Amino acid sequence: MEVRDGMSSVILTVGPGHTLRDAARAMSERKVGAAIVIDPDQPGPGIITERDLLESLGQGQDPDRELVSNHLSSNLTFAASDWSLERAAEAMVRGGFRHLVVVDGAETVGILSMRDIVRCWTSDGASCDVPEGANAA
Repeated sequence: MEVRDGMSSVILTVGPGHTLRDAARAMSERKVGAAIVIDPDQPGPGIITERDLLESLGQGQDPDRELVSNHLSSNLTFAASDWSLERAAEAMVRGGFRHLVVVDGAETVGILSMRDIVRCWTSDGASCDVPEGANAA
């Protein structure tokens, strides 16, 4: 399966001047864990995730005063829609993130989450044997 099979092509976008509360509200209403941040002053898109929101709140910051621009990830790893889901999952694990922005050339065409990958793999019937001792901590 490829990234195009699992990605969402309907993307939530927010601006860098939105507050964290604005971003959280929009993400909650859409039931998504990330939003693409479009800043005309930047060369490419950024992303704000639920993790970014939690880190800010955990530091005691005011979500009505904090701006998305100060909390977004702008140094992104992008995926092509023809990447395999395995390649996308590997990039996520290696980079320590759960969302990939999917591009076709310079155009943002979707977003892929780790949950999307798991959904594809489980609905496709993918399974494997759990190695002995894998569940031992």
